[in-house]
Amino acid sequence: MSNALKISHIPTDTPTSAADREAILAKGGFGTAFSDHMVTIEWTEGIGWHNAQVRKREAFKIDPAAAVLHYAQEIFEGMKAYRGEGDSVTLFRADQNAERFNASATRMAMPTIPQDLFLEAVDALVRIDKDWIPSGNGSLYLRPFMFADEPFLGVRPAHHFVFCVIASPVGDYFKSGPKPVKVWVSKEYTRAAVGGTGAAKCGGNYAASLVAQAQAYENGCEQVVFLDAAEHKWIEELGGMNIFFVKDDGNLFTTPLGTILPGITRASLIELARSKGLTVEERKYSFAEWQADVASGKVKETFACGTAAVVASIGEVKFDGGSFTIGNGDSGPVTNALRDELSGLQRGKVADTRGWVRTIK
Repeated sequence: MSNALKISHIPTDTPTSAADREAILAKGGFGTAFSDHMVTIEWTEGIGWHNAQVRKREAFKIDPAAAVLHYAQEIFEGMKAYRGEGDSVTLFRADQNAERFNASATRMAMPTIPQDLFLEAVDALVRIDKDWIPSGNGSLYLRPFMFADEPFLGVRPAHHFVFCVIASPVGDYFKSGPKPVKVWVSKEYTRAAVGGTGAAKCGGNYAASLVAQAQAYENGCEQVVFLDAAEHKWIEELGGMNIFFVKDDGNLFTTPLGTILPGITRASLIELARSKGLTVEERKYSFAEWQADVASGKVKETFACGTAAVVASIGEVKFDGGSFTIGNGDSGPVTNALRDELSGLQRGKVADTRGWVRTIK
């Protein structure tokens, strides 16, 4: 780590027993169990980053007037650690998570963190909690985040922040497992607008999506598809994932960046598809076009993608007034091929020729 700040290690004095940990790992699930430690680093105006520690995971003590509670000044990232060949542990495109974290920080008037310090914080947590990485298809989900904890009631950027990394052993993101998911198209609520925070990974974006997500659940769907804020016709993204469409000739297109999150999985899939000789367009696409193209057979597959779910085929689309099934409702060949190659890269089963995989030593 080139940054002068070093992370001190204070191991927990109450570690989870091996038997209890194995029982937790065996349950699977997503985001409900957590490893023993966390990394915290503070930032103070005039001082910069300081007090870096990997230490026992415990509750924060914050003032009731903390800025994050009143003005939502916070951001986060999502990434995973995988068990590789032998005893190795790998991260996938972690440098891109660091870059996106800083882009979010800039948009939210928060301090940026040196990339090497961000990566060392992640590495430090994975090293000390390596035993929490599940075997098989599981992984250790890593959540770097930053929030303003300065106590004040005034609308301005805070002067003190806490950067933290926590870890959660996970299995499949969707309770239905790897089978195709059902999605609900929200015609009432929008997630982002031009000039807003849609391209930043901040909690407010997700909070704004929850009422629509609740409607999706009420209609038997796992995710919600958002349309644009201006015309309510153009497909943007899912509540927590980007979306791709596969045409009858095997080529793909996806919605353009600007108001949506620049997904790292999205960017990786675009590059992988193009390396296979497929064309990938980034263009606006309306919900009406999607309905018509599925009906005519012009669009054969649709899938969502993101760090948590990786690649999830969309089998059925529901909306106020009807529904339609994509293809035969199963995961298609292009979706399967891209998911297998991406998962293989992440887990070290496919050779990494692009420098995407980071091995933690």
